[in-house]
Amino acid sequence: MKYGHYGDMSNSNQAAALTANARPPIPALAYLLTGCIAVIGSNSLVLGPIAPAVAVSFGTSVPAVMVAAAAFGLGTSASALFLARYIDRLGARRMLQGALLLLAIALVASAAAPTVIMLVAAQLLAGIAAGVAMPAIYSSSAAIAPPGRESGTIGIVLTGWTLSMVAGVSLSAVLADLVHWRAVFAAVALLAILALASLAMTSLSDARKTGPAPTPLAALSIPGIVPLLIACAAFMTAFYGVYGYLGDHLHSGLGKPVSANGWAALAYGIGFGAAALLDGVIDRLGARRVMPFAYLLVAVVYVALAATSNNFGLALAMVAVWGLANHFGLNVLVTRLSALDPSRRGTIMGLNSAVTYLAVFVGTTGFGPLYSSFGFAICAMVAALLMLVAASAAAWR
Repeated sequence: MKYGHYGDMSNSNQAAALTANARPPIPALAYLLTGCIAVIGSNSLVLGPIAPAVAVSFGTSVPAVMVAAAAFGLGTSASALFLARYIDRLGARRMLQGALLLLAIALVASAAAPTVIMLVAAQLLAGIAAGVAMPAIYSSSAAIAPPGRESGTIGIVLTGWTLSMVAGVSLSAVLADLVHWRAVFAAVALLAILALASLAMTSLSDARKTGPAPTPLAALSIPGIVPLLIACAAFMTAFYGVYGYLGDHLHSGLGKPVSANGWAALAYGIGFGAAALLDGVIDRLGARRVMPFAYLLVAVVYVALAATSNNFGLALAMVAVWGLANHFGLNVLVTRLSALDPSRRGTIMGLNSAVTYLAVFVGTTGFGPLYSSFGFAICAMVAALLMLVAASAAAWR
């Protein structure tokens, strides 16, 4: 009897151990949110590769066309700051559906734009939609994540950026060549409508908060948010400052054809996507513990990028490692921010998007004179210094 009882005990211990090891699966909804990110990312990244074709079609210059990209960034930043707070009151699902509908309208308007000014206006509207959609997606991905799989779930959703960079950027150039640049915006509009229809058929629940929507500035009083937003600002400024001039460095500096920019986007996207396989490490160790080390890793990558910047093959390899490191950096940031106060998640993720798109503006305008005067390697070194600021802010208690 005694031995039998002991056997039962050991069996129950084994069962308990198996249950502990069997982690809950990542919900299927996460993959739909990945698709939503891919649609928004595609619009924010496609204008660069097709800008020469757009400029020829309107009889204007590439910088004049790129004003539309700046309008998208400013629209996103303002909308994330002032409208994302309504996600907490109206619900993430409802706000995301509205944003996707507005994005589809803006993309159709971009495809049909008769002048550059109309294209700029349409992209401003697309930015307003994106500024609500992204915080709603990040809030939803944190809300649907099973306990203990937060980073894994958010990591899957973040691979939407890989899809938009690898598929969106590469296919947009091909589509512009084979059909017309207007077909690029029409195709992304179709994807936005598809995402909207898919979302309408899902069971994504809406947690709504009664009372007035919290103001963005009031959310700054949430304990721990300010250091994380400082880390976000430094991290994103470094990224956009370097990524913004990588293409010109490969073309003008190393004498490579413009298609080499496609290889760089592909290398970065592959690195960024591959990192999703390692996101379980963050769940096991904890985002707070991983974050400073993730940012120090990105700093080391920038130094290596500066050192290899004159060799095309080595630079491409470093760009892939950069994508891998940046995936971890972005994952821990979104995981920690979304865990600060679940009842104000929409507002918090709105502040994150506002800071991110302000960093797009600061990174591209601030690094421009640096790149013109001192070259690409110095830009990468300045980015490494910014990552030390991000790591310090991440370690702040």
